[in-house]
Amino acid sequence: MSIESVAILSPGDMGHAIGQLLREHELRVLTCLTGRSNRTKELSEQAGIIDVPNLNDLVEQTDILMSVTVSEAVPGLCREIADAVKATGTDLLFAECNAISPTLSKQMEGVLNQSGARYVDASIIGGPPRNGSSPRLYASGDNVAELEQLRNFGLDVRNLGPQTGRASGIKMCYAAMTKGTTALQAELLIAAEKLGLTQELMAEFAGSQPAVVQRMEGWIPGMPAKSRRWISEMEQIEATFRDLGLTPNIFKGVADMYRMIGATPLGDENPESRDKSRDLAETIRLIAESTKD
Repeated sequence: MSIESVAILSPGDMGHAIGQLLREHELRVLTCLTGRSNRTKELSEQAGIIDVPNLNDLVEQTDILMSVTVSEAVPGLCREIADAVKATGTDLLFAECNAISPTLSKQMEGVLNQSGARYVDASIIGGPPRNGSSPRLYASGDNVAELEQLRNFGLDVRNLGPQTGRASGIKMCYAAMTKGTTALQAELLIAAEKLGLTQELMAEFAGSQPAVVQRMEGWIPGMPAKSRRWISEMEQIEATFRDLGLTPNIFKGVADMYRMIGATPLGDENPESRDKSRDLAETIRLIAESTKD
């Protein structure tokens, strides 16, 4: 299959940046913005992504559809695309790129395959493309070779073999480290703030754990703006660990932390609107003030 067009649902933080990267490499990039937020529409327009009126038109006009959305939206979106493929008889390669458990990915493969689409289990690790860079797009399953063609258009596609679930699995393990650590660090810092021990604790960290301080300063100020979107991702990690016979309780707690932070005024922000001058100490102070003792 020769690739001429790619559709992205939806063109939010990651999706619009991937779309822009593909456009810069002379691919036609499409989406359907019906029912999407004003912010998503603005990001899509900034990236030069073409809006089509409905999903039937979208699947008919594209070679590959990349699903890049929040974890909780995956089952509904997969079923909508399956219905569109059935209705149009389209020959579509569907790449499920979200943070979901291997079990859910295999279930969605069944939904898409029954419609006549070809499925790729995929996941994205790394930040949105900037200045020509690309995150790692891990992929697994029987149809990975087709998706690998996107390497020619700037995407760092990495083939994990023919077994569906490997790409989603690596995302679950990686996000467990990055976002799980961020939640733990945020919780202990909030606790220190409530105990009146922030200055003393940070002095200890600066002396004995300087790399940890650097990471907290880099990750935590921007985290509240993403916290609500991370809740369902943590629930998928919880399900993954449960399926493997491990304790799901750690990531049940992580989901609870992001739910709590998302309920504060800082959770109303988004990556564009947040106060980028707000440092770690101020972020923790504001969260601590907004949460009940």
